[in-house]
Amino acid sequence: MFGSRTFGRFALALGLAAFSSGLSADTASAQNWFASAFGFSNGSGGGLFGSAPSRPSAGAFGTRSLVAFPSQYAPGQIIVSFADRRLYYIQAKGRAISYPIAVPREQSRWAGKMAITRKQENPTWTPTPEMRRENPRLPAVVAGGDPRNPLGYHALYLGSTLYRIHGTDAPWTIGQAVSKGCVRMHNQDVADLYRRVGVGTQVTVTWQRFHSI
Repeated sequence: MFGSRTFGRFALALGLAAFSSGLSADTASAQNWFASAFGFSNGSGGGLFGSAPSRPSAGAFGTRSLVAFPSQYAPGQIIVSFADRRLYYIQAKGRAISYPIAVPREQSRWAGKMAITRKQENPTWTPTPEMRRENPRLPAVVAGGDPRNPLGYHALYLGSTLYRIHGTDAPWTIGQAVSKGCVRMHNQDVADLYRRVGVGTQVTVTWQRFHSI
């Protein structure tokens, strides 16, 4: 019924299908183990805070870009627009670098003006008591440089608060409302911003909209 060449092609197709199925199962199993090992739970933000049941592409919420910006803001300032889900670094009068960010959850909304009081590469992350009550499986501390560190590899500390502009171990959360008040960025974006700003840089955090998402 089958020629030798036809049968060979049929067997090859079956083999590839079986391999693909096994690979998918192994991958899912590995993801489930990793989630279990580090206390992930659906819907809590990714990384050490939760799993990523549906991960948008890296560019789903835009990429770093140069944009026009209201000219009343002086060069060197940072404007964080939670409404736009963007951080703007004012590069020159009327022009800013726009970075996509993750923003606070509804219950963690805030706004205000403050300055960068500290810069830290490879920051250590210590979850607050509230975080550990919400998720008792969180570690007491995550060392700087650990790829699972929710702060990523750079952090800019704001005033005397616990708020920071920082990187992430969960890049799929950028563009979403998942943080507890911090400004979360792609690691490559916060690294770019880190080299542009210094201690004392003025930061305005607002819900004012400047551009469409």
